[in-house]
Amino acid sequence: MPISIGQKAPGFELFDTEKQKQSLAGQQGKNVVLLFFPLAFTSVCTAELCNVRDNIALYNQTNAQVFGISVDSVFTLAKFREEQHLNFPLLSDFNKEVSEAYGSLYQDFVLDMRGVSKRAAFVIDKEGVIQYAEVLENAGSQPDFKAIQASLEKLP
Repeated sequence: MPISIGQKAPGFELFDTEKQKQSLAGQQGKNVVLLFFPLAFTSVCTAELCNVRDNIALYNQTNAQVFGISVDSVFTLAKFREEQHLNFPLLSDFNKEVSEAYGSLYQDFVLDMRGVSKRAAFVIDKEGVIQYAEVLENAGSQPDFKAIQASLEKLP
């Protein structure tokens, strides 16, 4: 079921690259940006996350915690984060539950892969309500970063 603006964001608990559990509930009082991406080390995913890395000040100015989420293992994501010098947490949705809860899971992907995160972006306000939702069917596309920023700038 697609996520819509105005609904309560599905809660989650996922491991980050430091093998620490991160949860949506643990971000209370912050705005949250969730960026689902298909696979670490691929060109479009690398470009997307490096764009966020290079513009992290924009997210910090709006009291937003950014999380990158994929179905890659914590070990793969740790190497990816290290190599790309990413300055925000990457979370492993290895069991695909969070991607599915957010309507962001390909049943069939390239090379006969199943259960890969779609590229998607969600802005969640301090109250845990979805304020922006974008799920891309084309993995070669990138989220609308200007729309994400505009959504964040409207939040207190």
